[in-house]
Amino acid sequence: MKSFIENLPKAELHLHIEGSFEPSLMFKIAKRNRIEIPFKSVAEIENAYQFSCLQDFLDIYYQGANVLQTEQDFYDLTYSYLQKCATQNVRHTEIMFDPQTHTSRGVSFKTVINGISNACEDAKQNLGVTSLLIMSYLRHLSEDDCFKTLEQSLPFKDKITAVGLDSSEKGNPPSKFTKVFEASVKEGYIPVAHAGEEGDADYVWEALDILNIKRIDHGNNSLQDTKLVNEIIKRDLALTVCPLSNTALQVVSDLKEHPLQKMMDLGLKVTINSDDPAFFGGQVNENYIQIQKALNLSKEDLFRLAKNSFKYSFLDTDTKNKYIAELETYYQNNK
Repeated sequence: MKSFIENLPKAELHLHIEGSFEPSLMFKIAKRNRIEIPFKSVAEIENAYQFSCLQDFLDIYYQGANVLQTEQDFYDLTYSYLQKCATQNVRHTEIMFDPQTHTSRGVSFKTVINGISNACEDAKQNLGVTSLLIMSYLRHLSEDDCFKTLEQSLPFKDKITAVGLDSSEKGNPPSKFTKVFEASVKEGYIPVAHAGEEGDADYVWEALDILNIKRIDHGNNSLQDTKLVNEIIKRDLALTVCPLSNTALQVVSDLKEHPLQKMMDLGLKVTINSDDPAFFGGQVNENYIQIQKALNLSKEDLFRLAKNSFKYSFLDTDTKNKYIAELETYYQNNK
């Protein structure tokens, strides 16, 4: 089964590029930029990656991002992740990035977007991995601050496909960002949002009905409300589920209790993703491998999950169909 997963063509739809920051690369860039970090070795950074909740993780996540200063830094961060995609048969990835994490430190929006997008272009040419970018607003900041980020993004609209909403969920409901999402959609961005990770089902309802999102990031707590589950199915919205993230942040206590199988049985369209792989113990293949073991998923289940990852991507129809055809051929030859 491990070999089947490793060779399975797939897409990743929920990945924070800052959360792919491996300790070794963080240490290297910190030294290059002569930035002091509170760790004396790569091992010390790895040991710090232990969390009891979302906020514990966010504290060190933002601390690590501080070493990113130049276009080359963002390029190296992104290309390192895309190289891992190529080795795991990830054909396509939809990368979230947090401009406010960097512009608040005096790093220009241009520096961030050019470094990331240039790496994506090179990876498409050199590695055969396609990608697109999702600009995420930080929900612990004000809507006015998000509007500033929207304005900063406009000269680079050709490089950005969608807008998202991440960071501390509790106390920062989707309705806090009604106007900036309306404005973002008018600029041509596709709306998505984290909802129902730590927040309850009401947060998911708000994301659907107020922000009009086209995909739900996480969405675990949608299962609290049968009516909501039926509405998600009716709207044909996918959930970008992140198993190892859920256990690392105590959203679920054990993978054997993860609701992914129940979601599938109910008819929800689920995808498997890594979220912040450097922090949560594994790239996307490790998420597939661990959840398969925990829930005894079949090859057909894994095929369905991988097919959803292409079908509910924001790729054009022809490219989706090309990837799905490749996946179907692989499955027929290996089931």
